[in-house]
Amino acid sequence: MKKSSLTEFEIEEKDLKLRICRSDENQGNGAAAMPAYAAPVPAYTPPPAAPAPAEAAAGEVEEKGVVVIKSPMVGTFYTASSPDSPAFVSVGDSINKDTTVCIIEAMKVMNEIPAELSGSIKEILVENGDAVEYGQPLFKVKS
Repeated sequence: MKKSSLTEFEIEEKDLKLRICRSDENQGNGAAAMPAYAAPVPAYTPPPAAPAPAEAAAGEVEEKGVVVIKSPMVGTFYTASSPDSPAFVSVGDSINKDTTVCIIEAMKVMNEIPAELSGSIKEILVENGDAVEYGQPLFKVKS
């Protein structure tokens, strides 16, 4: 703030309000600057976790012989490396542990997601360009 002519700054978002002021050093009245404090933000309490069913190599077992491949990160789901390229996998395709099944873009980085299991694609659970969350089911694979 000293390097600019800025003497006061205030920002307010959801449960946070921050105000910073700096005293004018040329005032000469000897008044001390009042410190700025952020409004207290309640601590994040995650919802109670549901009991997890038995996990397979890449996901949970939903029905006999079917495994779900879940998103390993938050990002944008893409079925192909570019709009003009064919999809990495389609329903009915055979896959192995090294098969790239999709790309998830996170912070402008394209992350190729391997199947990490063998079988055939039974169902694709998200659409091209959809935002996905960590742990969100992406594919059903018949093993």
